[in-house]
Formats: sequence, C-alpha cells, structure tokens
Amino acid sequence: MVKKEEKKIVLTKPLSLEGESNSDTTYTAPNLLQRILSLFKNVRPGSDLTRFELPPLFNLPKSQLQCYGESVYCTGLNMLSMCNKGQSPEERFIYVVAWCISTTRPATFGVAPFNPILGETHHVSKGNLNVLLEQVSHHPPVTALHATDEKENIEMIWSQQPVPKFNGTSVEAKVHGKRKLKLVNHGETYEMNCPHLLFKILPIPGVNWVGNVNIRCLETGLVAELSYRSSHSFLGLGGNHKVIKGKIFHSSSLKVLYEVDGHWDSTVKLKDTNNGSVRVIYDAKQVISGLKAPTVKDAKSVWPTESAYVWGETSQEIMNKNWEKAREAKQVVEEEQRKLLRERESKQESWNPKHFTVAYSKEEGWDCSPIHKWVSNAPIIAQ
Repeated sequence: MVKKEEKKIVLTKPLSLEGESNSDTTYTAPNLLQRILSLFKNVRPGSDLTRFELPPLFNLPKSQLQCYGESVYCTGLNMLSMCNKGQSPEERFIYVVAWCISTTRPATFGVAPFNPILGETHHVSKGNLNVLLEQVSHHPPVTALHATDEKENIEMIWSQQPVPKFNGTSVEAKVHGKRKLKLVNHGETYEMNCPHLLFKILPIPGVNWVGNVNIRCLETGLVAELSYRSSHSFLGLGGNHKVIKGKIFHSSSLKVLYEVDGHWDSTVKLKDTNNGSVRVIYDAKQVISGLKAPTVKDAKSVWPTESAYVWGETSQEIMNKNWEKAREAKQVVEEEQRKLLRERESKQESWNPKHFTVAYSKEEGWDCSPIHKWVSNAPIIAQ
C-alpha cells in the first residue's frame, strides 16, 4: 500500500466562464478533432460509453466527483443563503431556480473528467457549508452527494448517474437521478433534475448543455420548467448555444406566474406575468467568474479515498502534459481497483458505501440516503 504522504494531493481551478485564464483545466491537443474521430472510429452509433476508457490526453486533471462538487461549493455568491432568506414561498422558489441555474458550469470540448473509482470521495468545506460526495457504484457509475449548512439549516442530497452514448456525430451524456434541496427552517423540499451534456463532433465541434429541467417544491406546489437549448443557426454556424427559457407556475391552477428567459453563461431574467415587470435573477459573472482552486488546510486529515489524492499523480502529469507518465499513473489507479475487485470476488464479499445507504428500483432509479445527519468539516477548503 502506497503511503499517503508519498502521493500528491492535486486540486485545480474549477471550470469557469469562457475566456478566463484557466490553463490548468483547459487543454487543446494538436489536431484534436482528428484525434477524437480516431478514438471513435470503431464505436458503433448508439453505443453506451459508460465503460469506455479515455486516454489521459482526453482527460481533465480532475475527477467527475470534483466537477459535481464544484458546482455546489465554487460560487462567487452565497446563493443558498439567499434562498433561505426569501420572505415568501414564491421569493424562495425564485432564488432556488437561480441557484439551480448556477450549478450549470461550462464544459470543454474534447476532454472529460476521470471516471471515479468505487468508494472514491470528495470532501470540501466553504464557510459553514460542508460537502461530501462518494462514488457508490462503479458499473453503472453512480455518485451520491450530501451537503449541509448547520448555520442556515440547509441540506442537499443528490444521486447522479451519467449515461453517455455515441450517436455517430455526437456524444450525449444524459444525467439520471434526483437532486433535493431542503430549507429546513421553512419546511420546504425542492426536487429537481439536471440538463444533459452534448458533445457535437460534426459538422461543427462544440459542447453544450441541453434538455429540460423541472424544479418542484413539494409543500407549496410551485413548479418551474426550464429548457436548455440553442438559438436558431444554419448548419451549426452562428446562433447562441447557451439559451435558457422557462416558466414558473402553481401546480394546482397551472397559471403561469413568471417567465424565465436568458443565457446561463451571462444573465437570466424573470418576467412577472401579472404586472409585466422584469428583473435579473441570475448573473453568471457574479457567480461563476474568477473562481479559485480549493486549498488543503490539513493534509494529514485528507482521506485516502479523496479524489484529489487518488488522481493526484495523474492530474499533475496531465497538467505537465507528460502523457506517457499520465498514462502510467492512471493505469496504477485502475489496476489497483481490478486487484481489489478480484479479492472481493475470491472472498465472495460485497462492497458497501461508507457514507450512504443505496437502493435501486426500475421505477425510481437510484436513491442514495446519507448515513449521518450533518456533513463534518473538511480538510479541504473552497475559496
């Protein structure tokens, strides 16, 4: 077993708005499109890419767990506190819609995060918000998230299962699962899903969030329907690919109370259908601009399962653009997992998550429930 102090703990900048200097998370390989076409030349359209192994050349220097976590703890504004401070159910719901939009982060064409190993964790604190993620299944890949803020009395529980499929000229990663946000002081629970990620290879390479997001407050009956889409363009040329449109209504009357319109990478506006007034409810520059990498406060307390530790060597070599060493480091991680699997199978042992109880049904999908009421303070601190 490799001692923890002999390995690197590597944390990189979160994905931020395009045009910002972010050299440690953005890499453009020479002849990138040709490399991608070569990568998929033997893959049939319709194929599930869940088990598809990417060479480090196509990896971000971070795990998928970190990407999920960053969308919660890497923000320029404390939007969760704003949700809690809303004076009425409608006002809180509007802030929750804005917060939901804030979890949409820019992606980079041609690169993807590491597939987390079984039992991998990511544990980060920002202020009073403590965030914990665990990879509770490897095949299929399922991630559980639990975040709590004891001061605000807020709890968040996510279950995420990405299912990437190759469609011939594109790859679409559908994200199955539920996201729950609980404002305990108000006795309100909000359920929502998230958009899908679409990588277009031909005719014009690009990456975009697409699909419909539904947000529902179980107690008040308020519902939001949001659509992530592209504006009209000719053969993929021109147009804007980060459009978001939607509406907020009450489930009992179906009367539209507000209309949502804008771009998730700039501003999103809300129009009151009663009086026609318009206001900005989300400004991406305030929320996902100028974000900094988390820092290690206490290296000795970092768990061996921490993403930044598990993939530390691989991430460092990717950032150094030393692809052969990155490949070797990634193989060490993956071979260790195969060894552990063989040992469990020989002993007829099953693996169980450490921080969540997990259930699955065809009707409801994956349900991940945290074992502990509160997430503890983390040795990694978000800026």
